[in-house]
Amino acid sequence: MRVLLFGEYSNLHATLATGLRELGHQVLVVSDGTRWRNYERDITLMRLGTSAMSGIGYIVKLLSILPRLRDFDIVQLINPDFVWMKSQRAEKVYRYLRRHNRKMLIGAFGIDWYWVDAGLNRKQFRYGDFYIGNHQRTDEPQVKAFVNEWVDTPKGDYCRLVMTDCDGIPACLYEYIRCYGEYFPDKTRFIPLPIKTEHDEPVHPFHPEKDPIRFFIGIDTRRSHFKGTDIMLQALQDIERKYPGRCSIVKAEHIPYDDYQAMMDGCDCILDQLYSYTPAMNALQAMSKGLVCIGGGEPENYDIIGENELRPIVNVEPTYESVFHELEQLILHPDRIPELKRQSIAYVKRHHDHLKVARMYEDYYRSVLAR
Repeated sequence: MRVLLFGEYSNLHATLATGLRELGHQVLVVSDGTRWRNYERDITLMRLGTSAMSGIGYIVKLLSILPRLRDFDIVQLINPDFVWMKSQRAEKVYRYLRRHNRKMLIGAFGIDWYWVDAGLNRKQFRYGDFYIGNHQRTDEPQVKAFVNEWVDTPKGDYCRLVMTDCDGIPACLYEYIRCYGEYFPDKTRFIPLPIKTEHDEPVHPFHPEKDPIRFFIGIDTRRSHFKGTDIMLQALQDIERKYPGRCSIVKAEHIPYDDYQAMMDGCDCILDQLYSYTPAMNALQAMSKGLVCIGGGEPENYDIIGENELRPIVNVEPTYESVFHELEQLILHPDRIPELKRQSIAYVKRHHDHLKVARMYEDYYRSVLAR
């Protein structure tokens, strides 16, 4: 098959492309590399700023590559919001790709009208981006921004149009299949996130009797409060003060992907995604190296992938108290960590190996093409 993967979130498309190529498919990845993260891609399409001139430059670049984006069997967009332009223009790009390729898929991988509607109006989860229990996160600026962006706007109308029109919707997390499966049950399929599984043993071995626990946390200052990183970091800093010498903190802030991974390699645990039921790309990549994930590991996560044995994730509720408690338990019982490290690697190999996931996509693509 000839496959076009357009756009990028957290190295998802770049990793999937590697697996599909190993299976013998021709794959082209077009993205901005998620800007400063600089993920791999074949064609760079990046908007440099918000000025009118940068917008013109972006459109010129897009028009220059569009003739190369034809005659693919599958075009998979990372999100309805896959190009840096207003919805009226984005729809024209979508229509062009629709007209000149066989099948169009749009990933359920991030924020759009359906995710906002499900979070605000359907209240499908015990906690998440928009609600924590019965408390709506109306004080969260990022929530307000998403509502203003998608609800009762041309962008929201455009999103509903293309999601209804497309041929398939791959969903990468429990939360997404729960959301989009209600709107589009016939064309939504859960497929786990792809991870390159390159390690059989932890990159950074841990010896409970003598080693301090090294905790890794990535900081995106623009979304820290929205993702709960602020709470996780505060709990972590308080643990470090309470147990001096028994742990250390490694913080990564706005650095390229390769540097970020190198910093992660020297750590034992990662804190990630307080308001999630599931580990996403960042946590799974860390787990593949033998880091213990402290974050989203709810029962729904294990159920959807059929995992009845391994429990590598230290699940936390979305509160400071829960995070502090689980961190303290690791400090007080460091003998747990080697087994959690082992299970983390086994879990990612079993469910997220990029070649296994690529085969799932291959099967899904063939079913879409057969319709």
